[in-house]
Amino acid sequence: MKVKTKKIVSYIGFLVLILSVFACGSEGDSSEETSSDDESVTELHAAFAAFDTDATDIYLSDNKTTVTIETTGLPNHKTVYWGEGSDLYMEEPTVETTPSIMTSNNNAVTITVDATPDLTGSTVSTQLNTIGIAVSGASIFNDSEGNGPLDQAAASLDWTGAHIGPGVYHYHLEPIAFSDDDDNLVGILLDGVFLYGRKCSATGDYPTDLDASGGHTTTTQYTNGVEEYHYHIINELYSTTGSYIAFAGPYQGY
Repeated sequence: MKVKTKKIVSYIGFLVLILSVFACGSEGDSSEETSSDDESVTELHAAFAAFDTDATDIYLSDNKTTVTIETTGLPNHKTVYWGEGSDLYMEEPTVETTPSIMTSNNNAVTITVDATPDLTGSTVSTQLNTIGIAVSGASIFNDSEGNGPLDQAAASLDWTGAHIGPGVYHYHLEPIAFSDDDDNLVGILLDGVFLYGRKCSATGDYPTDLDASGGHTTTTQYTNGVEEYHYHIINELYSTTGSYIAFAGPYQGY
């Protein structure tokens, strides 16, 4: 009987302890709730308002911890790569066009990025193919062409630093169709960090404090006075192209 009594008392004591923990958690300890809130956002970043809604569908995903960007990949500006017959066709006789044109090529791309970029980890090198989505709806690529330098494909780049070949229509250089030596938003990269033009809206001039990725932390025209880490197109001419690489990397937000 003594043994049974001890077991019953111990069990009751354990229940009281558990109930006490739950009571404290519901009234005074909100650490779990705070942690959950830190991983999600309540609405899309204001900068997404700059993206072309005809070419992109942007929405919160994965319990509002990520942002999914679905795009047709078709830019909203003129280029020779639209092909003759298109209202957006632009004759560019000096461009050594690739065989593909917009209307005969599947340019659709979908990416998912962190709603709040993780800037605490290691930097990651950019890869081939899509490294981000521009506000026009088309893809952004890095400074390589295949496994070689961009120089070998420079002749096929249109007036705004883009081409098709192989794969989707994409920008390698400063896309002057919508960001030409200014502080305009260019797009968002795969690490969830926004990319802006060569100038900084906080100063109205070229930033002088950029890190190796072309990033720094200041206010932007979309942050309502709050400082935020973001990239800029670095104000250095790239080789023989006479223009500026959109983004060479590495990513900072993985």
